[in-house]
Formats: sequence, structure tokens, C-alpha cells
Amino acid sequence: MSRSLILGAFLSSLVLLAALVSFVWTPYDYAALNIPDKLQPPSAQHWFGTDHFGRDMFSMIMVGARTSIAVALVAVGIGMALGVPLGLAAAARKGSWLDELIMRGNDLVFAFPSLVIAILITAVLGAGAINAIIAIGIFNIPVFARITRGAALSLWESEFILAARVSGKGAARISAEHILPNVANLLIVQGTIQFSLGILAEAGLSYVGLGAQPPTPSWGRMLADAQTMFSFAPHLALIPGLAIIVTVLGLNLLGDGLRDWLDPRIRVARA
Repeated sequence: MSRSLILGAFLSSLVLLAALVSFVWTPYDYAALNIPDKLQPPSAQHWFGTDHFGRDMFSMIMVGARTSIAVALVAVGIGMALGVPLGLAAAARKGSWLDELIMRGNDLVFAFPSLVIAILITAVLGAGAINAIIAIGIFNIPVFARITRGAALSLWESEFILAARVSGKGAARISAEHILPNVANLLIVQGTIQFSLGILAEAGLSYVGLGAQPPTPSWGRMLADAQTMFSFAPHLALIPGLAIIVTVLGLNLLGDGLRDWLDPRIRVARA
């Protein structure tokens, strides 16, 4: 097992644990205002200090992890649920009008940066976590469609697929029973990458005010609130920034480790 997989799993588990624990316990009420204790630096009483409203930063980071994970996880789920079937259908009908329609639709989405698309969608639909999920999920659809199609095309030329076709199985059944299980490893790795990108996208949308709305904490909005106070309260920006870095780094390392672990060719080359 690679070091990347171990370290990535450890960092990701810490963030996930903080999010899960926040459902039942936080050191303080994350929404409680305590103006006399505002802008306190990290201490034994407030491990990560307090913000400009006197709210406990550690509690807000815990609940912010829950928000980021929920948005990114559902968005990736939307991308996989719609993108994978589209990719399988395009590969099964290579060169047909359906293949062209799906791939040109992918090209249209990829013509614009993901964050710009998310900002446009949330600006039209309105700010909020649900609309952020929709926006990020829409961009994930062509990502998974293209990855699935590319991997499936090479499998359609394999002998075991030819045997399945000779036995009378249709394209849909072959895709479900033979193609999908053989591309699952690749989709898992891509899912971790898109999950980390979803965390960044959610933080970006919250930073510009289009993500989760108050009083629900969000790492991106915590950064936005802190930008004018960095000179005298740097912990307000450093702590949520480090939370984003640790989460994204952990997920990327986890994805690299899973790729190496699930790909037998890489394992053999390193042995």
C-alpha cells in the first residue's frame, strides 16, 4: 500500500470525522454570537480563536466541513449517475448521432471554466447550497461521460465483449454486465478527484456569496469575511484556508493512491 494512499486516507478521514461529529457535538454553538469575545486568537478556551461576531472558529470549521462534504458528495453523485450512463451509451453507439450529440454537448460544457458555469447557474437560480450542488453536478456530468466513453471504447474491441455479442447479448446488457465493472476502478479514482474539485468549487461559490447562506458556516464565506481583517486577526483567514488545503490535498493523495492500488500494471512495475 502506497504512502499516498495512507496519508490521503488519514487526512480525508480527519475531515470526515470532524463533519460527522459536528452532527452531535461542537465545542460551542456555531451560530451563537458573543461580541465581548470577538477576534480572540487561538487559546485553550477557543482552539481556533473566535471571529468578528465572537463565534467559535473550531465549531464553525467542523460544521463547514459538513457543508463542503455534503455539497461535493451530492454533486459528484449527480455527475456519476448521469455521466456514466451517457458515456456507456456513447461508446456502445460509436459514430452514431447519439454519440455525436453526447460528445458535442460535452464539448459545449467544457468550453467554459467550471467555476464560471457554476457562478452563472447559481446567479440565475439564486444563492444557496442546493443550487450550488446543481451547478457543480452539471459540470461533473460531461467529465464522467468522457472518462467512461474513453475507457469503454477500448473494451468494446476485446475478445470477451465479442464473445458476449456472439452469445446474443444486446449493447445495453453488455455495457451493464461487462463494460461497467471493468471501468469501475477508473471511475472511483476520478470520483475522488472530482470530489476535491467540488470542495474547491463550493468554497469558491461561497466566497462570492453564492454558496451556503448564513447562518450555515462555509469555509469559502469564512475566507471572504476575513479578508478585511487579516492584518490584525490572521487566524480568521489562515484556519479555513488550511482546512481547504488539507481536505483537497488529502483527497488528491487518496485518488493517486487508489489509482496505484487498483491498477495492476502500476503495482507490477513498482514490485
